[in-house]
Amino acid sequence: MTPEALLHPTPAGLYCAPGDFYIDPVAPVDRAVITHGHADHARSGHGSVIATEETLAIMAVRYGEEFTARRTALAYGETTNVNGVGLWLAPAGHVLGSAQAVIEFGGLRMVVTGDYKRRRDPTCPAFEVVSCHIFISEATFALPVFHHPDTGGEVRKLLASQQQFPERTHLVGAYALGKAQRVIRHLREEGYDRPIFIHGALDRLCTLYESFGVNLSPLLPATLKDSSGEKTDFSGEIVICPPAAIQSTWARRFPDPVPCFASGWMRIRQRAKQRGVELPLIISDHADWGELTDTVEAVDPDELWVTHGREDALIRWAELRGRVARPLHLIGYEDDHD
Repeated sequence: MTPEALLHPTPAGLYCAPGDFYIDPVAPVDRAVITHGHADHARSGHGSVIATEETLAIMAVRYGEEFTARRTALAYGETTNVNGVGLWLAPAGHVLGSAQAVIEFGGLRMVVTGDYKRRRDPTCPAFEVVSCHIFISEATFALPVFHHPDTGGEVRKLLASQQQFPERTHLVGAYALGKAQRVIRHLREEGYDRPIFIHGALDRLCTLYESFGVNLSPLLPATLKDSSGEKTDFSGEIVICPPAAIQSTWARRFPDPVPCFASGWMRIRQRAKQRGVELPLIISDHADWGELTDTVEAVDPDELWVTHGREDALIRWAELRGRVARPLHLIGYEDDHD
């Protein structure tokens, strides 16, 4: 069987014909394999879903009663048989529960990374290199300009700014799933033991992370009054919120706030300027250029298929090194969560 016969793009998403299942489909399907819980990969409306326990829990929290699918939880490394096709999941290092989908059939192994990163993340298992014939990689930051600095160093920038401006509130825009919890956990690792205030939109997912053993406490709601009814003084405090909240009327309650944004896109100064970000924090949940190319070298596949981003540069890099590479041109995926 050719790789294209085993796995190929369709309008609904990447489809495994022998197994009759889709990976991260963009439309409702009978059987879906979900790599992680971000909304552009994990949609509601599927008949059945195969994913890690954590991803299924994230989908249940995010979709509530809309998440009616039959659910099969797979632990990392656990193999299931789907219509004769072997399927197992390997850590992707992207967010809690994120996984690479490993498909095996007729002596052929294909790996679909979903979104991934290679640097340490205290909120989820590290990416695992899986040798394969066909490696299907994301390419969100697949340009040489994207080199993400040390995450600890970026968090220390935030703490230094807090010390420099003790009268101001630092509003940190961070995506609700993965980025917010990672920033909080890194703050804790840097010795920040004061309460961290969070926007209400982050509460359920932070609670879920803690239920899976990721310690984020102490967290407090970023409300105008505390539990005793006293007005909250946010001077000198760190508040984590969705990126869109930084420019909303909600942000006006804080004293002279310092707008911060945690994203790999903060490497591009114009993006920071457009968003009105005073303190850009280059913290990404995706692989940067070096991580992408190092991963391809480590996996050493017969063919590289590229999707979800800047395909051309990564394909050109691979071809210059004698590798077979091609774009997939999948549609329906966004990079808003970074």
